[in-house]
Amino acid sequence: MSAKAGALYTNMRRLLQRDNDPLFMDLNHINYQGVTFLTSAPSIKQCPEDSGCEVAFAGRSNAGKSSAINTLTRIRGLARTSKTPGRTQLINFFDLGNDKRLVDLPGYGYAKVPIEMKREWDRDLAEYLQLRQSLAGLVLLMDIRHPLQEFDLQMLNWAAQAGLPVHILLTKSDKLKRGPGQSALLMVERHLRNMDPGCTLLSVQTFSSLKKSGLPQLESVLAHWMNSDFVDPATS
Repeated sequence: MSAKAGALYTNMRRLLQRDNDPLFMDLNHINYQGVTFLTSAPSIKQCPEDSGCEVAFAGRSNAGKSSAINTLTRIRGLARTSKTPGRTQLINFFDLGNDKRLVDLPGYGYAKVPIEMKREWDRDLAEYLQLRQSLAGLVLLMDIRHPLQEFDLQMLNWAAQAGLPVHILLTKSDKLKRGPGQSALLMVERHLRNMDPGCTLLSVQTFSSLKKSGLPQLESVLAHWMNSDFVDPATS
Protein backbone atom coordinates (compact mmCIF):
# COMPACT_ATOMS: atom_id res chain seq x y z
CA MET A 1 0.00 0.00 0.00
CA SER A 2 1.22 3.53 -0.78
CA ALA A 3 2.16 6.21 1.73
CA LYS A 4 -0.81 8.15 0.35
CA ALA A 5 -3.21 5.40 1.42
CA GLY A 6 -1.54 5.14 4.80
CA ALA A 7 -1.96 8.89 5.30
CA LEU A 8 -5.73 8.53 4.90
CA TYR A 9 -5.97 7.31 8.50
CA THR A 10 -9.21 8.31 10.26
CA ASN A 11 -11.82 7.25 12.73
CA MET A 12 -14.37 6.02 10.18
CA ARG A 13 -17.16 5.94 12.73
CA ARG A 14 -17.10 9.76 12.79
CA LEU A 15 -17.40 9.88 9.01
CA LEU A 16 -20.35 7.50 9.03
CA GLN A 17 -22.19 9.73 11.47
CA ARG A 18 -21.84 12.86 9.31
CA ASP A 19 -23.39 11.86 6.04
CA ASN A 20 -26.19 14.44 6.34
CA ASP A 21 -23.90 17.47 6.82
CA PRO A 22 -24.27 19.51 3.56
CA LEU A 23 -20.85 21.18 3.91
CA PHE A 24 -19.21 17.83 4.57
CA MET A 25 -20.88 16.30 1.53
CA ASP A 26 -19.95 19.23 -0.77
CA LEU A 27 -16.27 18.96 0.14
CA ASN A 28 -16.31 15.27 -0.65
CA HIS A 29 -18.35 15.27 -3.85
CA ILE A 30 -17.37 12.76 -6.51
CA ASN A 31 -19.32 12.55 -9.75
CA TYR A 32 -20.06 8.82 -9.75
CA GLN A 33 -22.62 9.23 -12.52
CA GLY A 34 -19.84 10.37 -14.84
CA VAL A 35 -17.99 7.07 -14.44
CA THR A 36 -16.87 5.24 -17.58
CA PHE A 37 -15.52 1.75 -18.16
CA LEU A 38 -11.72 1.84 -18.45
CA THR A 39 -10.43 -1.70 -18.98
CA SER A 40 -10.45 -5.31 -17.80
CA ALA A 41 -7.28 -7.05 -16.64
CA PRO A 42 -6.84 -10.82 -16.26
CA SER A 43 -4.06 -10.29 -13.69
CA ILE A 44 -2.26 -7.54 -11.81
CA LYS A 45 0.41 -7.49 -14.52
CA GLN A 46 -2.19 -6.23 -17.02
CA CYS A 47 -3.67 -3.57 -14.73
CA PRO A 48 -3.61 0.10 -15.80
CA GLU A 49 -0.72 2.31 -14.77
CA ASP A 50 -0.33 2.28 -10.99
CA SER A 51 -0.91 6.00 -10.42
CA GLY A 52 -3.54 8.24 -8.92
CA CYS A 53 -6.05 6.73 -6.53
CA GLU A 54 -8.42 3.77 -6.69
CA VAL A 55 -10.86 1.98 -4.39
CA ALA A 56 -11.55 -1.71 -4.87
CA PHE A 57 -14.78 -3.63 -4.28
CA ALA A 58 -14.57 -7.30 -3.31
CA GLY A 59 -17.03 -9.91 -2.10
CA ARG A 60 -18.35 -13.40 -2.49
CA SER A 61 -20.07 -14.18 -5.76
CA ASN A 62 -23.53 -13.76 -4.20
CA ALA A 63 -22.84 -10.81 -1.90
CA GLY A 64 -24.38 -8.16 -4.17
CA LYS A 65 -21.12 -6.51 -5.26
CA SER A 66 -22.25 -5.61 -8.78
CA SER A 67 -25.56 -4.26 -7.46
CA ALA A 68 -23.73 -2.06 -4.95
CA ILE A 69 -21.44 -0.59 -7.62
CA ASN A 70 -24.42 0.05 -9.90
CA THR A 71 -26.30 1.70 -7.03
CA LEU A 72 -23.32 3.90 -6.17
CA THR A 73 -22.88 5.08 -9.77
CA ARG A 74 -26.63 5.20 -10.54
CA ILE A 75 -25.85 3.31 -13.75
CA ARG A 76 -27.73 0.06 -14.16
CA GLY A 77 -25.57 -2.64 -15.70
CA LEU A 78 -22.22 -0.86 -15.28
CA ALA A 79 -20.89 -3.77 -13.26
CA ARG A 80 -22.27 -6.95 -14.77
CA THR A 81 -23.13 -10.09 -12.88
CA SER A 82 -21.86 -13.35 -14.33
CA LYS A 83 -24.51 -16.04 -14.54
CA THR A 84 -21.77 -18.68 -14.38
CA PRO A 85 -19.16 -17.72 -11.77
CA GLY A 86 -15.73 -18.94 -12.79
CA ARG A 87 -16.05 -18.63 -16.57
CA THR A 88 -14.24 -15.31 -16.71
CA GLN A 89 -12.56 -13.67 -13.75
CA LEU A 90 -11.26 -10.21 -14.56
CA ILE A 91 -10.27 -7.12 -12.60
CA ASN A 92 -12.55 -4.40 -14.02
CA PHE A 93 -11.51 -0.75 -13.80
CA PHE A 94 -13.89 2.22 -14.01
CA ASP A 95 -12.66 5.79 -14.54
CA LEU A 96 -14.03 8.56 -12.29
CA GLY A 97 -11.83 11.25 -13.82
CA ASN A 98 -8.98 13.15 -12.15
CA ASP A 99 -6.93 9.92 -12.01
CA LYS A 100 -9.46 8.26 -9.69
CA ARG A 101 -10.88 4.78 -10.28
CA LEU A 102 -13.30 2.20 -8.95
CA VAL A 103 -12.12 -1.40 -9.22
CA ASP A 104 -14.44 -4.41 -9.40
CA LEU A 105 -12.45 -7.42 -8.20
CA PRO A 106 -13.47 -10.97 -9.21
CA GLY A 107 -16.14 -12.52 -7.02
CA TYR A 108 -14.65 -15.07 -4.68
CA GLY A 109 -15.98 -18.25 -3.11
CA TYR A 110 -16.52 -19.96 -6.44
CA ALA A 111 -17.66 -23.51 -5.74
CA LYS A 112 -17.70 -24.68 -9.37
CA VAL A 113 -14.17 -23.87 -10.51
CA PRO A 114 -11.11 -26.16 -10.45
CA ILE A 115 -9.00 -25.84 -7.32
CA GLU A 116 -5.91 -24.74 -9.26
CA MET A 117 -7.85 -21.93 -10.93
CA LYS A 118 -9.17 -20.81 -7.54
CA ARG A 119 -5.65 -20.80 -6.11
CA GLU A 120 -4.43 -18.70 -9.02
CA TRP A 121 -7.19 -16.14 -8.47
CA ASP A 122 -6.45 -16.10 -4.75
CA ARG A 123 -2.79 -15.34 -5.47
CA ASP A 124 -3.77 -12.52 -7.83
CA LEU A 125 -6.11 -10.99 -5.24
CA ALA A 126 -3.47 -11.13 -2.51
CA GLU A 127 -0.87 -9.64 -4.85
CA TYR A 128 -3.20 -6.84 -5.92
CA LEU A 129 -4.10 -5.87 -2.33
CA GLN A 130 -0.51 -5.92 -1.13
CA LEU A 131 1.36 -4.43 -4.10
CA ARG A 132 -0.97 -1.96 -5.80
CA GLN A 133 0.42 1.46 -4.82
CA SER A 134 -2.62 3.49 -5.92
CA LEU A 135 -5.04 1.40 -3.85
CA ALA A 136 -6.45 3.67 -1.12
CA GLY A 137 -9.00 1.31 0.41
CA LEU A 138 -11.05 -1.86 0.05
CA VAL A 139 -14.84 -2.10 0.22
CA LEU A 140 -15.61 -5.65 1.34
CA LEU A 141 -19.18 -6.80 0.76
CA MET A 142 -20.84 -9.48 2.87
CA ASP A 143 -24.41 -10.73 2.83
CA ILE A 144 -25.76 -9.52 6.19
CA ARG A 145 -27.33 -12.94 6.73
CA HIS A 146 -23.98 -14.73 6.29
CA PRO A 147 -21.14 -12.39 7.32
CA LEU A 148 -17.52 -13.26 8.06
CA GLN A 149 -17.27 -16.37 5.94
CA GLU A 150 -13.88 -18.05 5.52
CA PHE A 151 -12.82 -16.04 2.51
CA ASP A 152 -14.10 -12.78 4.03
CA LEU A 153 -11.65 -13.40 6.86
CA GLN A 154 -8.90 -14.16 4.36
CA MET A 155 -9.50 -10.84 2.61
CA LEU A 156 -9.36 -9.04 5.96
CA ASN A 157 -6.08 -10.75 6.76
CA TRP A 158 -4.56 -9.80 3.40
CA ALA A 159 -5.66 -6.20 3.88
CA ALA A 160 -4.26 -6.15 7.42
CA GLN A 161 -0.89 -7.38 6.15
CA ALA A 162 -0.87 -4.50 3.67
CA GLY A 163 -2.05 -1.92 6.22
CA LEU A 164 -5.01 -1.25 3.93
CA PRO A 165 -8.21 0.43 5.20
CA VAL A 166 -11.31 -1.77 4.82
CA HIS A 167 -14.94 -0.67 4.89
CA ILE A 168 -17.44 -3.52 5.14
CA LEU A 169 -20.87 -3.31 3.55
CA LEU A 170 -23.37 -5.71 5.11
CA THR A 171 -25.50 -6.00 1.99
CA LYS A 172 -29.12 -7.03 1.50
CA SER A 173 -30.06 -5.43 4.82
CA ASP A 174 -33.65 -5.22 3.55
CA LYS A 175 -33.81 -9.01 3.95
CA LEU A 176 -33.71 -8.73 7.75
CA LYS A 177 -35.92 -6.92 10.23
CA ARG A 178 -34.33 -4.14 12.25
CA GLY A 179 -33.54 -6.27 15.33
CA PRO A 180 -31.69 -9.10 13.57
CA GLY A 181 -30.00 -6.57 11.30
CA GLN A 182 -28.62 -4.61 14.26
CA SER A 183 -27.50 -7.85 15.90
CA ALA A 184 -25.54 -8.79 12.79
CA LEU A 185 -23.97 -5.33 12.66
CA LEU A 186 -22.92 -5.48 16.32
CA MET A 187 -21.47 -8.95 15.88
CA VAL A 188 -19.29 -7.79 12.99
CA GLU A 189 -18.26 -4.66 14.91
CA ARG A 190 -17.10 -6.83 17.81
CA HIS A 191 -15.02 -8.94 15.45
CA LEU A 192 -13.43 -5.85 13.92
CA ARG A 193 -12.56 -4.45 17.35
CA ASN A 194 -10.73 -7.69 18.12
CA MET A 195 -8.75 -7.36 14.89
CA ASP A 196 -8.16 -3.60 15.17
CA PRO A 197 -8.81 -2.40 18.76
CA GLY A 198 -8.70 1.26 17.79
CA CYS A 199 -10.99 0.71 14.78
CA THR A 200 -8.67 2.95 12.78
CA LEU A 201 -8.51 0.88 9.59
CA LEU A 202 -11.72 -1.16 9.78
CA SER A 203 -15.33 0.05 9.64
CA VAL A 204 -18.73 -1.44 8.85
CA GLN A 205 -22.24 -0.37 7.91
CA THR A 206 -25.48 -1.91 6.68
CA PHE A 207 -26.41 -1.43 3.03
CA SER A 208 -29.30 -2.22 0.70
CA SER A 209 -29.08 -1.75 -3.06
CA LEU A 210 -32.81 -2.38 -3.33
CA LYS A 211 -33.76 0.34 -0.83
CA LYS A 212 -30.66 2.46 -1.55
CA SER A 213 -30.09 2.69 2.20
CA GLY A 214 -26.57 3.37 3.43
CA LEU A 215 -25.52 5.12 0.23
CA PRO A 216 -24.54 8.50 1.79
CA GLN A 217 -22.33 6.75 4.35
CA LEU A 218 -20.57 4.77 1.63
CA GLU A 219 -20.02 7.92 -0.44
CA SER A 220 -18.48 9.70 2.57
CA VAL A 221 -16.00 6.89 3.17
CA LEU A 222 -14.97 6.70 -0.49
CA ALA A 223 -14.57 10.47 -0.71
CA HIS A 224 -12.29 10.51 2.31
CA TRP A 225 -10.13 7.77 0.85
CA MET A 226 -9.94 9.38 -2.57
CA ASN A 227 -9.35 12.97 -1.54
CA SER A 228 -5.86 13.35 -0.12
CA ASP A 229 -6.49 17.09 0.14
CA PHE A 230 -9.68 16.53 2.16
CA VAL A 231 -10.41 19.26 4.71
CA ASP A 232 -12.74 18.38 7.56
CA PRO A 233 -15.05 21.33 8.43
CA ALA A 234 -14.65 20.44 12.10
CA THR A 235 -10.90 21.18 11.98
CA SER A 236 -10.80 24.12 9.57
